[in-house]
Amino acid sequence: MALYAAAAAVLAGVENRQGSIKGLVYASSFQNVKPLYALVCETQRYAAVLDAVIASAGLLRAEKKLRPHLARVLVYELLLGKGFRGGGGRWKPLLGRHQARLKAELARLKVQRGVSRNEDLLEVGPRPGSVSQVPRFVRVNTLKTCSDDAIDYFKRQGFSYQGRASSLEDLRALKGKYFLLDPLVPELLVFPAHTDLHEHPLYRAGHLILQDKASCLPAMLLAPPPGSHVIDACAAPGNKTSHLAALLKNQGKIFAFDLDAKRLASMATMLARAGVSCCELAEADFLEISPTDQRYDRVQYILLDPSCSGSGMPSRQLEEPGPGRPSRERLRALAGFQQRALCHALSFPSLQRLVYSTCSLCQEENEDVVWDALQQNPGSFRLAPVLPSWPHRGLSTFPGAEHCLRASPESTLTGGFFVAVFERAEGPSSASQAAAVAPELAPSPAPKRKKRRRKPAPAT
Repeated sequence: MALYAAAAAVLAGVENRQGSIKGLVYASSFQNVKPLYALVCETQRYAAVLDAVIASAGLLRAEKKLRPHLARVLVYELLLGKGFRGGGGRWKPLLGRHQARLKAELARLKVQRGVSRNEDLLEVGPRPGSVSQVPRFVRVNTLKTCSDDAIDYFKRQGFSYQGRASSLEDLRALKGKYFLLDPLVPELLVFPAHTDLHEHPLYRAGHLILQDKASCLPAMLLAPPPGSHVIDACAAPGNKTSHLAALLKNQGKIFAFDLDAKRLASMATMLARAGVSCCELAEADFLEISPTDQRYDRVQYILLDPSCSGSGMPSRQLEEPGPGRPSRERLRALAGFQQRALCHALSFPSLQRLVYSTCSLCQEENEDVVWDALQQNPGSFRLAPVLPSWPHRGLSTFPGAEHCLRASPESTLTGGFFVAVFERAEGPSSASQAAAVAPELAPSPAPKRKKRRRKPAPAT
């Protein structure tokens, strides 16, 4: 089956350091990138477990033409996934010959490690309690539905809604079919780690967006009001773009740029499914966009989430050898591009607010880029103090770095992330915007169970 061959090719490319999972998935010739990306990520997540089972069962010795990466994908589907898709093609009978032995080796591995569930095999790895404990975050797409309706749908499916979480401990304790409303991000539902919703009808209909909590922060903190003109400078794959559209209520305009035609095509499909109608996509280099172009005269908000090392993404933690830190040369090249993109964005004349974000843990791509931009724009922009109760702040590398936000599986139960909010130093909008981006201080009421009113007794 083409899906399995494509997944094996991506895994081989990652191991050979030809690119990231996401980059290689989008660069592949396989048309449907979402199931491919999901399959690669899950196979990579269980790589150590799969390799142990494959070795113990002697699969590669018995099937000498079966390559290691393809074997890993096929064994994942057989033992840990939902079974072979589309009948499995010629791979189903091949793996069928070894099915009993593979299952026996998986069971033996569980006994050796003292666990009963497949997921528990991850928790005894080299980073227990971190990546494997990140909950499944699901943003309700308010362009198509509302939190109340989504919650009712899940309840009818047998899930138990527990209301709004009050702390990270509530999220950490989630198990089984329980779910919560996030305490900070509006319309963000939280399910136990490893909950798979890729085939859920609400997701397939665009009513739900599978998006990590940290990835929801940039649009939430940019907080453009309906009717605004916004630039999403490096837009694909489009989750943040769809979040911006929901905040705008499809009123206003989003100018979304990306250089990769394939990623833009997938993004256009995703935005259409999400009901986004206020976005103008352009296959263009943001650095080549003129800030003085009249089309952008009304742009007061920019979201800049540029290409980065991805060192904070759980799916990339196995992509680099050793501690997982990108090479010095790669960091230097990425930081140079990020600095140019940020300074270019700050040059738009009507700009009032900008969010800079990365899914990187590296200071070179985060605090250093922010400090460089502030130094190149003295007195014009400052860092907005946002989310004062957020537990993980920027590294103390320059005065005011504490206004930046960091995220990690350990401290915030999310993927690794970095966010900085720039606001123009002069003008009346700064104070009002600072109040607008602290929903933690006044969260919207959580949907509650509806109680029947008692009818008054008839008068006698």
